[in-house]
Amino acid sequence: MFGFDAMMSDMRTTLTLHDDLVQQLREKAHQEGKPFKEIVNQAIRAGLNQIDRPRKAKPYKCKSYSLGYPPRADLDHALELAGQLESEEIARKLLLRK
Repeated sequence: MFGFDAMMSDMRTTLTLHDDLVQQLREKAHQEGKPFKEIVNQAIRAGLNQIDRPRKAKPYKCKSYSLGYPPRADLDHALELAGQLESEEIARKLLLRK
């Protein structure tokens, strides 16, 4: 198996970076007094570490609203209520036809 030094060897490659990223990386390198390539490597490592971490899901919050008190209908028997309302509406329409 390869040693630690083999894993840390440098490889030259060409990357195309957006201008705004280059500017931020150069500013960071200047602030820290480090070479540009070291800052680029740090940024890539930090990004890769974030990719591997699972994101913490925000807890779901459901806002509740008062339905008033006392309740107008027994919600345990909602289908029965729906049937009654439907029957009342049918009766109302039949009365209008007379």
